[in-house]
Amino acid sequence: MTTARAVAFYLPQFHPVPENDAWWGPGFTEWTNVARARRLYPGHAQPDVPADLGFYDLRLSESRAAQAELAQRHGVEAFAYWHYWFGDGRRILERPFTEVLETGEPGISFCLAWANQTWSGIWHGDADRVLMEQRYPGRADHVAHFEAVLPAFRDPRYLRVGGRPVFYVFRPEELPDAGAFVDLWQSLARRAGLEGLYLVAEMSDLVGRGVRYDRVKEDGFDAGVYMRMPAGTSRGDLLRMRAVRKLAGGPEIHPYTTSWAEQNRTGDLVQPCVYPNWDNTPRSGRRGIVLHGATPDGFRENVRQAAASVAHRPADERLLWVKSWNEWAEGNHLEPDLRFGRGWLEALRDGLRDGQRDGAAGTADGTP
Repeated sequence: MTTARAVAFYLPQFHPVPENDAWWGPGFTEWTNVARARRLYPGHAQPDVPADLGFYDLRLSESRAAQAELAQRHGVEAFAYWHYWFGDGRRILERPFTEVLETGEPGISFCLAWANQTWSGIWHGDADRVLMEQRYPGRADHVAHFEAVLPAFRDPRYLRVGGRPVFYVFRPEELPDAGAFVDLWQSLARRAGLEGLYLVAEMSDLVGRGVRYDRVKEDGFDAGVYMRMPAGTSRGDLLRMRAVRKLAGGPEIHPYTTSWAEQNRTGDLVQPCVYPNWDNTPRSGRRGIVLHGATPDGFRENVRQAAASVAHRPADERLLWVKSWNEWAEGNHLEPDLRFGRGWLEALRDGLRDGQRDGAAGTADGTP
């Protein structure tokens, strides 16, 4: 039985760009936030510092090659590169992926994930400051957007399901008409000689307070990814969290749980997602959210459950999304760190294997 197809979200924020220089000072990258992180309560695991790959620069092909080699060795099939299109052709952070596409290296599979959201100063405790507004000028802009990414869809490395390139939409609920967008892009794909697209919508429900988007089938998406942190949210957990926040002044702290199967949605159109950890205090300080007690062992258990949940599906459709490959300032990364070494990567590899085994056992005894 083929294991789940692990797809890790990939942040291209680790290189200077003029916009960040203007907003935050010369040379700013996500490493700036990572390096200045501090402990905010007893037992807080900050700063979280990279190990094997160091504080890399994504303008260097050597850095991208080293990432791909580590990823493939530990079971990551593809990177989902965050892709920014703010309307009217306005983009940012496109250089790393553009060079991946133009050079043909590294050889790891990939897809694009459209981060269709206004950029604000929320990363730095300044939520009311708008940096780049996400706009939807209309049909012509959707066509221009499709034409801009069509060369990627044609690349032989591009991740496919049933022969169709996978494209992920971060905030489908913010599209003025998600169904019209789906219909248009599917039509454009077929007109371009593709078999169509495999369009995936995020169903965000970060700490279980209600899903933001729940119209996957109605709007014509091929799948939805149920996105929920492994956060303990029992009455006792919430009371303890509120007490700590009152005494220490934040951040919001939840225990990391291994109750993936209990907390997450499943279904024919729903794909799983797993988090190794979450701690966005490097960006948001005391306004951040922390999953306390995350370890590779706990992550492996959640990967096992998530992988087993799709083991009964056709091999091509067993996508398992991992958040993330390198979101260091959000505290969710697979890349090696000084605390656990390659533990997160090894946990992913082992959890995929264990989920495959458990899924095979379930199929054999007649359970889904």
